[in-house]
This record gives sequence, C-alpha cells and structure tokens, in this order.
Amino acid sequence: MAAHAAESDAVIPPMPERTPKALRRALAEDAPHLLPDFDRHWKRAIADTYDLGPVPAFMARWWIEYAIARDPKLDAHLHDLEQRAAEATDITEAKALLEEASRIRHEALRAEPGE
Repeated sequence: MAAHAAESDAVIPPMPERTPKALRRALAEDAPHLLPDFDRHWKRAIADTYDLGPVPAFMARWWIEYAIARDPKLDAHLHDLEQRAAEATDITEAKALLEEASRIRHEALRAEPGE
C-alpha cells in the first residue's frame, strides 16, 4: 500500500482484497489506530464464538471504516459532519448533516478492491 504524503497531496491506498486477512493487513499499514478495535471486534464476534455467520456484517462495517480512514480528507469531512450534527440545535440541519454522513458511508461500502 502507498504511504501517505502531505495531506494536501495524499496518496490514497487502494482497497484490499475483500477478505478479513487482507483488510486487517491494510488497516495495520494505513490506519493502525483502528487495529485494536478491529481485533477486539473480530475476537468477540467471530473467534470467541466459532461462528462464521457474522463475518459478512463484520466485513461490511470494517470495509467502510477502512475506506474512509484511508482518505484523510474524507475522514476529516465525515467527522466534521457528525460533530456538527451533534452540536446542531436545528433538527432539520442535524438531519441533513447525518444524511450526508450516511451517504458517504454507503458510498464507502460500494468501494471495490483495487479502487
């Protein structure tokens, strides 16, 4: 995976193969701050239960997290939207901000390996 350059001209790493192992490796390289939560979630939802049923939901959640975290500008924008929504006093404004955040997350889920 490519390393990040200065934020203004950051190289966004491509999405990994759509497997837990490849996604974990990508997180370790490009978003290591998320790795402890990823590992805890994997242990609690999959490893400790010996149940593979939750793997698709687990992958969807962490696919989105990585797709956003690998792009510092997008990550900052999403956090700004969520923060502004939390502080909004107008329900219409808060709803619009959260709908935009939701759109970003849905778009991230559609990212394909190699993109």
